[in-house]
Amino acid sequence: MLGGGQLGRFFVLAARQMGYRVVVLDPDPGSPAGALADHHLVADYTDRAALDEIAARCAAITTEFENVPADSLVHLARSRRIAPSAECVAIAQDRIREKAAIAAHGLPLGAYAPIHAAADLERAVLYPGVLKRARYGYDGKGQARVAGIDEARAAWEAFGRAPCVLERLIPLQCEVSVVVARGSDGAALAFPVAENRHRAGILDVSIVPCGLPTALAEEARDMAVRLARALDYVGVLGVEYFVSEGRLLVNEIAPRPHNSGHFTIEACATSQYVQQLRALCGLPLGDARLLTPAVMVNVLGDAWRGAEPDWSVVLGEPRAHLHLYGKAEARPGRKMGHFTVLDAERERALAAALALRTRLGIGDD
Repeated sequence: MLGGGQLGRFFVLAARQMGYRVVVLDPDPGSPAGALADHHLVADYTDRAALDEIAARCAAITTEFENVPADSLVHLARSRRIAPSAECVAIAQDRIREKAAIAAHGLPLGAYAPIHAAADLERAVLYPGVLKRARYGYDGKGQARVAGIDEARAAWEAFGRAPCVLERLIPLQCEVSVVVARGSDGAALAFPVAENRHRAGILDVSIVPCGLPTALAEEARDMAVRLARALDYVGVLGVEYFVSEGRLLVNEIAPRPHNSGHFTIEACATSQYVQQLRALCGLPLGDARLLTPAVMVNVLGDAWRGAEPDWSVVLGEPRAHLHLYGKAEARPGRKMGHFTVLDAERERALAAALALRTRLGIGDD
């Protein structure tokens, strides 16, 4: 596993449950996945000696975040099975390439323009809009709302004149996501659609099943499968959508398990992490159906407020499942854990999850 965050931690747990041994490569000696791995290589993702060691130790290699250098995956692919491919990861790393690939395969996008130079900001008639760095942006970082050309210029300067995309603001009904798994045999299965609520650009709550009409939810799943097949993707892929005026618009993709897919651990017949393992190892995919409605709440470092939260608040709710990621330091905006509430009724699960969220001091919704 390249990457040692919480997504990697859940992968390690899934792999060990199935009897596999796991090596994690991550530069952080205290990484959540590294703490549970059979062996943790503390090194940079470009360190050739470390890459050669993980290749020597492992039969198959995957990643848990999209900013692992694609060149490192190319190097590893010369001797080992890699999923997803370096090409798929490289596409997802760059918003300009990502949007071009999505459009090339006939999936709907909002209006956008690549920004490479100041003149591109002048030519783009997409105001008001959102300017986003093409690379290394996540959880709302590297993004700025711009009402017009003057704000766009200032934001582009603040981003160090890095390549960007400018997206026109759209009337937004909601945001949803689909996690799809595809095996090397071409079989693909989509998990149920999650309805996502964000706070300060970071995922806050995911609700499953989503509130979309059935036909639109099925379209979201079908589009995710189409995209995975078009990219010849192997592994688990997160596809995020905007819902605007009754239509789905692809926002972005993530070449890994997705935070909005945490609900699959308890609520689905197979979790997204087990699917990742199955796809990586060339095994048949598991059943992706939903067993029960679920609501997932992210717990950020903001909840600490000088002391660790009282987890008995969550553990006292029989329908709730708490996951803490083992991170040593709680910081505002840092994902420290999550909890998922299950109930036979979606609205009861949502009400219980939001009540727990308020009691933990996460929010007042």
